Amino acid sequence: MVATEYYVALSAVLFGLGAVGFITRRSAILMFLSVELMLNAANLAMIAYARQWTTAGGSQALQGQGAVFIILAVAAAEVAVGLGILVAIFRNRASTDVDLLSEVRA
Repeated sequence: MVATEYYVALSAVLFGLGAVGFITRRSAILMFLSVELMLNAANLAMIAYARQWTTAGGSQALQGQGAVFIILAVAAAEVAVGLGILVAIFRNRASTDVDLLSEVRA
């Protein structure tokens, strides 16, 4: 059985990569992908801690998995709405550069 610390370390690395990707990228699509990577890193940490809690004899072992299910549902809705908005903007502007999108104010 793999130790929980390894899962948490992998989660931290994934979260760091997502944060760096979000800060350094100017394309809105790559920024969305970086946010998804950070959400999945948090999910991995929650599942790892829920697994540790279960093996330690926790009485409510599925709380981590329930939270992950909710986060995945919210992330899927965010991607659907966000990509729909990006497609509409790309049709009008032919670019997804976030620096150019600041000019789209009403």
